[in-house]
Amino acid sequence: MNSFPDTAPKKAAQSSNDAELQKLCINAIRVLAMDAVQKADSGHPGTPMALAPLAYVLWSRHLRYDPKDPEWMNRDRFILSCGHASMLLYSVLYLTGYDLSLEDLKQFRQWESKTPGHPEYGYTPGVETTTGPLGQGVGNAVGMAVGEAHLGAVFNRGDDKIIDHHTYFIASDGDMMEGISHEVASFGGHLKLGKLIGFYDDNHITIEGDTALTFTDNTADRFAACGWHTQCVPDINDLDALDRAIDAAKAETSKPSLIVVRSHIGFGSPNKHDTAEAHGSPLGPDEIQLTKEALGYPSQEPFFVAPEALNWWRDAAASRATARSEWDGRYATFRAANPALATELERRLAGKLPDGWESALPVFTAKDGNVASRAASGIVIDAIASKLPELLGGSADLATSTNTIIKDEESFSAENYAGRNFHFGIREHGMGSVMNGMSLHGGVIPYGATFLIFSDYMRPPIRLASFMKRQVIYVFTHDSIGLGEDGPTHQPIEQLSALRAIPEITLIRPADASETAEAWRAALTNQHGPTALVLTRQKLSFIDRSAYGAASGTLKGAYVLADATGGRPQVVLMSSGSEVGLVLDAQKKLEAEGIRARAVSMPSHEIFARQDAAYRDRVLIPGIPRIAMEAAHPMSWQRWVGDNGVILGIDRFGASAPYLTIYKELGLTVEKIVEAAKKLVS
Repeated sequence: MNSFPDTAPKKAAQSSNDAELQKLCINAIRVLAMDAVQKADSGHPGTPMALAPLAYVLWSRHLRYDPKDPEWMNRDRFILSCGHASMLLYSVLYLTGYDLSLEDLKQFRQWESKTPGHPEYGYTPGVETTTGPLGQGVGNAVGMAVGEAHLGAVFNRGDDKIIDHHTYFIASDGDMMEGISHEVASFGGHLKLGKLIGFYDDNHITIEGDTALTFTDNTADRFAACGWHTQCVPDINDLDALDRAIDAAKAETSKPSLIVVRSHIGFGSPNKHDTAEAHGSPLGPDEIQLTKEALGYPSQEPFFVAPEALNWWRDAAASRATARSEWDGRYATFRAANPALATELERRLAGKLPDGWESALPVFTAKDGNVASRAASGIVIDAIASKLPELLGGSADLATSTNTIIKDEESFSAENYAGRNFHFGIREHGMGSVMNGMSLHGGVIPYGATFLIFSDYMRPPIRLASFMKRQVIYVFTHDSIGLGEDGPTHQPIEQLSALRAIPEITLIRPADASETAEAWRAALTNQHGPTALVLTRQKLSFIDRSAYGAASGTLKGAYVLADATGGRPQVVLMSSGSEVGLVLDAQKKLEAEGIRARAVSMPSHEIFARQDAAYRDRVLIPGIPRIAMEAAHPMSWQRWVGDNGVILGIDRFGASAPYLTIYKELGLTVEKIVEAAKKLVS
């Protein structure tokens, strides 16, 4: 496999003077980590001290990056999955000249600083993803490698490999213990992602003590069994051994690589190295003084970096950035030869949707719209796929149930990275984290599907996607007790409220096929966070829009679907998804009995909350009593119903029976809505 040549010179020490300077440069990382944690009186100094030699070798000899443009398209990606070691990354970013000052390091863990306790995407230039929940960074790295492989397969032409970079990650014992690392290691190895290189920091220490207390796995053998190329470096301070291992990993292009490095937490500390004390607490002023003496550091002044060391680091960064200038020239040549292809790549990387894509959204009719919303969603995906080549995804082994396969498109595989249909396997947790990495890489809009009940397996990456405001789309089907006979283990109850409680997520539960099309429109234009499309297994009646409010009201989160006749409404009925049909029937019955009722479809609480107060008051008239019904826990409806309304929901687990029977037995019926409305009005 040809690859973009790494012409940036390595900054290697040769003479004894160089060796002393090299030691000074490595110890600068250790000292900055110690001092920042001490000043904050909080943090994890030991792991950055242990990993300093690895960071030195990576950032001076292997990574391709440009501190002047942290978003350079073809940069190598680096993920510190063990985010508690954030001062390792912050120190190197400062030393190499990113927009991060020494004063920023002194503000470690302080309010709205560029140096939060764990790396946060969007806060610090050079930080590629938010890490901290262990294992997530490993999954993100796999996703970034997927993004690189896909874009390279689509846009590279012959030897013009304008998308051609590596993804590196560092993981700790904790990352390897978390179950997600097993899922994504299996997925990455299966796909033979040869430009993915990871390091396992085998320092033998966790918060409770030696890892022998609980963790005796052979991590190298485990990854090898998953199809990874593995190596071991017995001493992280052996810089040449690290260098050789990384060269060997880059040379292995048919497998991802894991390099196990043996390190010593708190390296240099006379009294706290190789102890749990060095993991999550400041070393203390006395121990820092002793450590600097033991390291032979030239100053006891906090945050002191010798000018010659800082100059060396900045020169090293400039050397690595030469790959950027060479790439710029190659891209200019590529663009001249392939103008349309280059324009398409730039559009996708900019996150701009193609002109006219919305014309492909299907318009459902009474003839074809009487379908489950999961089926309508599948129709939408097929209709828009050709207009949106950046849209790609799949499911956790549930494609036939979630309707998420793009027709006439090939599968993404080790043999075909250009494929758009993803088979994530039964790995929901890993799927969510990989999708985040794909989104962070750029150039793609990933979607992933499973049953709503299994969103619980995905909650950590969903929360992080929301935290980072990434455009990922979740297709959650089998959304309620309406799935019927599979029973309470598969019937979600609390999941809608739990997902709605996550800041920055947009959840949309459409009432029919027409709302489903609008839900996809909303998801594809939402570039400020993830979107969850919550869809039914059972068929939904087509809503004749000639008699009711237009489905475009979905884009405002809630809208009047059917209004009272003969005057101001006496009661407002509202719901989402499959229960909207019950609300409509109840509204008709109340009107027939002389009670003026308004029916409101509220597919998205979050979108409705973003509307101005005047619009919200037009839909939910202040002072008019309200009734909400949803086949789920009632918690998330309290905001919209208020203290004087009624919420008809479920505060118990479901049951195994035909879904109409379950609805009746649990009181989710037209009769219950009418009964509640009459009581409120009277």
